[in-house]
Amino acid sequence: MKHILVFLILFGFMGLGIAQVDVQRMKVKPKDEKPPIDMYEIISHERDTTFVDTTLSIKKDYKFNYLRRDDFELLPFSNVGQTYNSLAVDFSSKHLKPKFVAQSHHFNYYQIEDINYFNVPTPLTELYFKTAFEQGQQLDAFFTVNTSEQFNFSIGYKGVRSLGDYQHILTSTGNFTFTTNYHTKNKRYNVRAHIAAQDVLNQENGGLTANSLELFRTDDDEFSDRGRLDVNFENAENKLEGLRFYFEHEYELFAQRDSTSYNVLKIGNAINYEDKFFEYRQLTPYSPYGESYENAELLTKTKLEDFNASMYANLSSNLFGNITAFTKYTDYNYGYNTVIQLADELIPNRIKGNIVEVGAVYQKEYRGFELNGKAAININGDFDGNYVEGSAGYALDKDNKATASISIHSVAPNFNFLLYQNDYINYNWKTEFNNVKTQELKFQLQSKKLADVSISYTGIDDYAYFAIRENDSTPTPQQFGDRVDYLKVKLEKQFEWKQFALMNTVMYQNAVRGSEVFNVPKIVTRQSLYYKDEWFKKALYLETGIGFKYFTKYNMNAYDPVLAEFYVQNGEEIGGFPLVDLFFNGKIRQTRIFFKWENFNHLFKKSNDFFSAPGYPYRDAVIRFGLVWDFFL
Repeated sequence: MKHILVFLILFGFMGLGIAQVDVQRMKVKPKDEKPPIDMYEIISHERDTTFVDTTLSIKKDYKFNYLRRDDFELLPFSNVGQTYNSLAVDFSSKHLKPKFVAQSHHFNYYQIEDINYFNVPTPLTELYFKTAFEQGQQLDAFFTVNTSEQFNFSIGYKGVRSLGDYQHILTSTGNFTFTTNYHTKNKRYNVRAHIAAQDVLNQENGGLTANSLELFRTDDDEFSDRGRLDVNFENAENKLEGLRFYFEHEYELFAQRDSTSYNVLKIGNAINYEDKFFEYRQLTPYSPYGESYENAELLTKTKLEDFNASMYANLSSNLFGNITAFTKYTDYNYGYNTVIQLADELIPNRIKGNIVEVGAVYQKEYRGFELNGKAAININGDFDGNYVEGSAGYALDKDNKATASISIHSVAPNFNFLLYQNDYINYNWKTEFNNVKTQELKFQLQSKKLADVSISYTGIDDYAYFAIRENDSTPTPQQFGDRVDYLKVKLEKQFEWKQFALMNTVMYQNAVRGSEVFNVPKIVTRQSLYYKDEWFKKALYLETGIGFKYFTKYNMNAYDPVLAEFYVQNGEEIGGFPLVDLFFNGKIRQTRIFFKWENFNHLFKKSNDFFSAPGYPYRDAVIRFGLVWDFFL
């Protein structure tokens, strides 16, 4: 993989040289005139097009973090690059085969749908930097260029290394991406491809010991240096690594366009191959996890090889709408290199096979309604699965839009629910679980005058989860025999008065049924009160104020480092503590600068009750800063 990265980096510099010649030849604009910002296009996997945004807003502050997206529904662990505990559950992902293991390490893992493609009139570079915790930084560097009007490539790397405040929680992560897209001069043939090489390394300590937890809660001054607090072990680490190649092309077979109608027929093909592994390594066993097969170093590697090939036909018509039919073939190989014989069962080493999937997508605007539908089903293979989703949106006026949607989804639980092996004897199982079946009704209102409101009601049958059984010491996969019903209401609204603004986000949740296995806080709220103005003859635009986040107490899920998964626990309530930040953000030309004093209110507390998971404290008060800098050459 290192050879591939070196080759791509060299290729990138070669492309830059070519670009400098070709861009001059293109003569988009005279040198003293910059192309308009909306010419710097960002094209999503779904082919939706936006453009580079260099503005500063409170929502940009919410996205200025390790994930580079709004983390309102997440609670980070103490060190950047570690996992997040979920304060809400999202069921929008639709897939027809099990997901890989270690889902707690996938928050920062780029899926195919997360990769963007670009079309720019001049070379564009973006640099993101933010301080971390103790001997570390985080950087996200990106470059893209069109060597001609037809061909673009981009190269990016996001990396984090942070020691952390507590013992043995070093993180080291990297996300390398290379994308390219091309179209012929008549735009009938289009190609796009990407390579993604990613790794997430976390040292694990099992959380604080019982004695250290007491010292932390009482805020003993002698232990304000968190590195002095004892942890359960200091000899373990886990790592997720993946390498993906993706290629897609499409051809326009037929096109009829005139002033009154259009009909365009395209065919396409996409191929991708991904190789992933997760390993847990520990120098000596930790006795609370139970007996182990090894008395010295423990090392278990879980692998997945995943190949997918799809074909599709798309008809775009003013009369019929946008219709896509597709078929997809998947070949998967998940597992280990050993077979384990337990006292009462044999644990196999592989789940391998193939799946054939067919489906369709529909979009149309009809009498003011935006109609969308998508459905797919596995027609052959070892895993059954299907989903159907549909929505209808209507613009009531220019300031108000309402959307109603429904979805039904059936899919097998993740691979580590079905088969798992480890050097710890307790972490070995082979199960025969039913598909997890979800049904969701959702209503959304986007209103500039009222608020943005989202209401969803989700029913889940055969819900799969991890939990510790009675008389056990480690979590195992389980499936709920009853139904889970989950209500989620989210509201967002900003109020403005002169140079002041108050941004509000409030979420209410309730596990109407199944609350013993489905834990979420009733209320999650975030407010930002800030002042905004232009200073120094409008050379600086600033936003400065105070941020507040709070969630009610609930039985927060616990974290297991061997699985790198969260599991249900009902013995300890966590929450009810406010998180208060002071921030100063500014914009000078294309540069946005961020200063934040995180968890500022911790300085005034006489005891510590803030945790990211049982046994894992949240962050202390800390001042962090960083910037996002866009270069338009």
